[in-house]
Formats: sequence, C-alpha cells, structure tokens
Amino acid sequence: MTTHLPIRPAWTCGGCAREWPCQTRRRELRAEYDCAPVSLALYLAAQLVDAAQDLAHVPAGHLHHRFLSWTR
Repeated sequence: MTTHLPIRPAWTCGGCAREWPCQTRRRELRAEYDCAPVSLALYLAAQLVDAAQDLAHVPAGHLHHRFLSWTR
C-alpha cells in the first residue's frame, strides 16, 4: 500500500508533500496500470475533475499537465 495518496483539498501528496501525483506515485501508477494505459488515463481524468473543483484557482492547463500529460 502506498503512502503517496492525495490529501484534499490541496491535492498534495501524503507521502512527500509535493503536488499529487508526485513522481513516486506516477511510477507506482505506471506499474499498476502497465497493461491498461486507457484505464490509467480514465482514473486520472476522474481525479482531475475532483481536483478542478477543489483547486478552482489553478489554471486548467496546469491541472491537465499535472494529471494527464505525463501518461503518454
């Protein structure tokens, strides 16, 4: 079980206090969804929707980069 889970409403990492998903959690998610990249993108898109509600002051482009762009 990972300690690198999001702490809401700030969306910081519970394991290292960086922006979630942090580099460690990204590695874990890549390994977890190794054979299911579409499922990873769908999971992160759902997290992005929740984060956008909590982080309304953060530009959408930053949230997209933070949550989705690294999955390619």
